[in-house]
Amino acid sequence: MEPHFDGPNYTLGIEEELMILDGDTLDLSNSIEAMLEDAPPERVKPELMESVLEIATSPQPDTASAGRELRELRRLVSDTAAARGLAIGSAGTHPFAMWEQQRIVGRDRYRDLVSDLKFVARQEIIFGQHVHVGLDDADKAIHVANGMRIHLPVLLALSANSPFWRADATGLASTRTPIFRAFPRVGIPPTYDDWEDYAARIGFMVRSRVIEDYTYLWYDVRPHPALGTVEVRVMDSQTRIEHTLALTALIQAMVKELAEHFEAGKKLSKYPHQMIDENKWLAARHGLSGDLVDLPGTDRVRTLELARRLLDRLREHAQDLGSTAELEGIEDLLERGNGAARQRVVYEANHDLREVVAEIVAATAV
Repeated sequence: MEPHFDGPNYTLGIEEELMILDGDTLDLSNSIEAMLEDAPPERVKPELMESVLEIATSPQPDTASAGRELRELRRLVSDTAAARGLAIGSAGTHPFAMWEQQRIVGRDRYRDLVSDLKFVARQEIIFGQHVHVGLDDADKAIHVANGMRIHLPVLLALSANSPFWRADATGLASTRTPIFRAFPRVGIPPTYDDWEDYAARIGFMVRSRVIEDYTYLWYDVRPHPALGTVEVRVMDSQTRIEHTLALTALIQAMVKELAEHFEAGKKLSKYPHQMIDENKWLAARHGLSGDLVDLPGTDRVRTLELARRLLDRLREHAQDLGSTAELEGIEDLLERGNGAARQRVVYEANHDLREVVAEIVAATAV
């Protein structure tokens, strides 16, 4: 496994998993092959289900550039969908879809995945946002990935955008989280001593033939040696693109802080894995409206307070990276609520989940 952490530091790539919908009924539509006919293959890709597509930016130097490309991609797939009687929506789950009605994409990787995981893969009709941040050193990437673990619950609370599942109000802010938890090799990752330790442990799994390569590790944060990035995967897909970019800016600032921590020769604090995982559960359950444990202490604090404290600490890094404007979207999430809270407001008016999906489609458009 040859690492390609060649830099420059802090370049960005954004991936969004989006819903393909019937333009009239707003049900999920098994239409990925029609969506791919005229699409650039590096930027618009299939996922496990035929009702899901992924858009992915090219590597970009900053959030403004990534945002411009992401808007172009959202417009491209929305226009392509409209021409075929379809629509595009972005959220962590489709509020009333049934996984039994979804077809698996006709690609070897996905068919093999279903063959290996059975029901666990078949019921995974969920949608996430992934952010890649480039780095120039493999050991630095391991340090950053280790350090990002403590921030994952706050990122999940900010991004939680899946309160409905199979036509049910689940009581969770991120229903996507426990659905994906059924997969192996997910959630809060282990820590690694350095690149050599990471490569040895992943190499053992490959030689044991339990995974084909490191891309079958679906942890909430992982080094991506082929791309030379650290990839953060804990977030639900965002309906509003300004929230996608705000989370991207926040993650980029986190990575910068941790990279500089590594460059200064400092050691990371140690946090109990089970308590980071417990915080992640609290974030999935309550989103921004609950509490998290203020690690390494035992006090519980309002999630909003913890997120605000983190935002204030990272503003200077965002300013250095030129992403102050995009970071303002975090203020909007803190003041007006995350996607889950906004979906609930729409639902409470008429208890109409199709109205919720219609609002998602309208807000997804750019």
